[in-house]
Amino acid sequence: MSRNANLSKAKNAKNDEFYTRLEDIEKELNEYDPAVFKNKTIFCNCDDPTSSNFWIFFHMNFNRFGLKKLIATHYNSDGSPSYAMTYDSKDPKDDIDFDKGAKIPLKGDGDFRSDECIELLKQSDMVVTNPPFSLAREYVAELEKYDKKFIIIGDLNWITYKEIFPLIKDNKLWLGYTKVKEFKQPDGTYKKFGNKLWFTNVDTKKRHHKLETVYRWRKRKEKYPDLYPKYDNYDAIEVGKVLQIPLDYDGIMGVPITFLDKFNPDQFEILGADFDLAKALTINGKIKPNPQRFYINGKRKYSRILIKNKHPEDYQNDL
Repeated sequence: MSRNANLSKAKNAKNDEFYTRLEDIEKELNEYDPAVFKNKTIFCNCDDPTSSNFWIFFHMNFNRFGLKKLIATHYNSDGSPSYAMTYDSKDPKDDIDFDKGAKIPLKGDGDFRSDECIELLKQSDMVVTNPPFSLAREYVAELEKYDKKFIIIGDLNWITYKEIFPLIKDNKLWLGYTKVKEFKQPDGTYKKFGNKLWFTNVDTKKRHHKLETVYRWRKRKEKYPDLYPKYDNYDAIEVGKVLQIPLDYDGIMGVPITFLDKFNPDQFEILGADFDLAKALTINGKIKPNPQRFYINGKRKYSRILIKNKHPEDYQNDL
């Protein structure tokens, strides 16, 4: 299948075309220090500027943020030539006229992977948008290839993608501030979700907050002897809930992927994930050579991230 056919399929799929509400964009982006946008060219490369709330948000905040330029590209699913819009007015009065800007014809259909859109990407400093969820692997790979800052909406399950998790492990991608619980659909109705959130490589205050829990490894025998079983197929303990992490433990722990919402790179190290590190095991006489998940007493666990506390000694003498 061709590249354009792939994008068209993704854009037209019932479960892959959702429009972000302005209130959700404001809720997330207003958490960032405005200085991260100053003198930057912002590219919204999955957005129709005639209707995109990303275009509206940056247009109306253009001079407040001190932006250099705003660019948005429109994708035509029928393959016909599309266009880009740019805005760079220094007159704050223009910021509230969302039709203000230069319309630039494109030879192609506005596919974010096209040569034209990649040239616009090269000219940009930061990408902010809601990309097609089904094209996450290609989309994030493109941002990484061209070393761009980004704040984008994605699916929680992206964390388990083998193409994306290494970026998380290497501290090149992390979670933003908020979740997006509702999107507008092409028919005008709204749909609720529980697993959509923001991914970014722009530093946040949130990711430097220290995780605190009341659980301690040294107290396990007295208070919760069965809470931290070991995996059958990896030398690590299972921690079923983030708030049950024993902060004085100096070994390897398997935690839910929701841990990333609390991940502080100054406090913890991410070692890997089950789909890469789970070892072969035998269950009921049958060998599982590539199990992809950790097991406890022969039962498969949900996806897990392996972590280690960088400073467990900080908690070894507390009450």
